[in-house]
Formats: sequence, structure tokens, C-alpha cells
Amino acid sequence: MGIGLIIFDICVPFLEFIAPAMPGKYFPSFFNGVIPGLQRALIASIMVTIVAGFLGTFLLVRNLALIGDGLAHVSFGGVAIGIVLGATSPLWYALMFSIIASILIYELQSREILTGDSSIAIFMTGMLALGLVSLRISGRAITTEIQGYLFGSQLLIDKASLDQISFICIGAIILLFFIRNGLLAITIDPLAARVQGLPVQGLGLLFSIITAAVVVSMVKIVGALLVTALLVTPAASAQLIGRSFKSCLVWTQILGISSVIIGLYLSAEYDAGPGSGIALVAASIFAIVATCQILIRTLINPNGNSN
Repeated sequence: MGIGLIIFDICVPFLEFIAPAMPGKYFPSFFNGVIPGLQRALIASIMVTIVAGFLGTFLLVRNLALIGDGLAHVSFGGVAIGIVLGATSPLWYALMFSIIASILIYELQSREILTGDSSIAIFMTGMLALGLVSLRISGRAITTEIQGYLFGSQLLIDKASLDQISFICIGAIILLFFIRNGLLAITIDPLAARVQGLPVQGLGLLFSIITAAVVVSMVKIVGALLVTALLVTPAASAQLIGRSFKSCLVWTQILGISSVIIGLYLSAEYDAGPGSGIALVAASIFAIVATCQILIRTLINPNGNSN
């Protein structure tokens, strides 16, 4: 019995309990299990969102928002190569390529060979191009499966995928919990952290690897092209609301899970596409929060003076 099945068995009774309260004609299928696989999709989506919320908050604090998008494109290149080679689970190839890319990006940045944005852009475009070229040379068309990896598809969440996503998410949460204080320390003052004896290089490298793994776990949920929707957008919205790091973490979870639930509802009821629906809701929430912040500040200080 894999870890994904254990989590599934724990969550299903609760999902079936609240299913009658869910609105819509098709959306309750994510809870009651009438359509096979949708319960797995919902559980995987919630797990990924929780982990992405914690990770995204740290990414914004460290000014690394772009790395999620870059590694997502790298992961698609790995998926494409895995499909061409006939792999049963192309996500393992995506995981391998993303981890290697995250290590190289970190080393290039830390050794001041390239800036972070430059190295991310190179890997992002290069690996995406490699994946597309591999598919074309092999004679494969852009099938529904490949589109699912690009834009997200809950129908791709089989038992093996749930196991893989569960393993990555639980491992990432445990590691982030243990290194959270060190990450904050090296973010605020790397020199002071080094003086205090913290392994700055090791922590940064481990954080990059965790980011790569979490990004790969998100590909089937929102797609390689829309990973930022869950990884960065809820955390960015939370920063506008929260007044401390802990409050930002809480708000990120609330906004992220809300985006997933509403996005899946739009996908089920209006055939909006799961990845695009989630991304649209997350962006809309950010727009509402940002607009409210501007209006409140304008009302409090109509002249725009800082004093």
C-alpha cells in the first residue's frame, strides 16, 4: 500500500460526508466519487496547494518568484523526453531534469557566473525547446496527454501519480519545517548567518532541490505553463494582507485552497479547464486584494503623502 492510497483512504470519508453540500451538477463528483479518479485529483490538488503555499511564501521573501516558472518549463522538457522514450511515468524524468537544473541554476548564481534571472531564462527556454524538438523528431503530435502536462489535467492523476505527489509533498513539508529558521536567517542577512555557523550554501542548495520537486508535483494539477498560479500568486496576495511572516503563511493557504476549489468548480461546471480555471481565480483574487489595498490607502491618505 503506497502513501498516496493511505492518504486517500483517510480523506475519502470526509469528502463523501461534505459532498451533499457542494454546489453544481458535476462539481460534487470531486467529493462523492461517482466519476472515478476525481477524488484522487481533489486530494492531490489540495496537497500540492498546501505545500506550494509554504514554498511560495519563502520564494517571495527570497525574491525567487521566477524560478518556479523556469523549473516548470524544464519539467515539461523532461516529460517530453520521458514520453518519447516510452516511460510509464514521465514525471520521473521531469523530476530528474528539474533537480539537475535547480542545482545548476543555484551554482551559477551563487558563484556569480550568471545572475539568477539569466540562468533561469536560459534553462526555461532551452529545456522547453528540447522537449518540443524531441516530440517533433519522434513524430509525436501534441496529444491530449501532452496538453494535460502543459495546462493541467485532473484525469492524469492515477494511483501511481497520487503516490508520487504524496511522497514529494510530505517530504517537502518535513524538510521545510526543519530548515525554516535557517532559510529566514540566510534571507535576511546571509553574512550574519554564515558568521553564526549556518550552512548557507547547503541550505540554499537544499531549498532549490525542494522547489524543483514541488514544481514537478504541480505539473499535473495546473500544467507546466501555469505553475506560477499556485506557487506565487496566492503568496503575493497574502503579502498584501498579512502583517507578519506567519500571517502571510496562513493567508497563502486560505487563498490558495480557495483558488483550487473555485477553479475546479469552474472546470467542472463550465468546462473551463482545471489549470486555467485555478490560474484565473488566483489572479482574480490578487486583483481584488490589490484594488482594495489601493482604495484603502487612498481613503486613508488621499494626498498620497508619506508623512
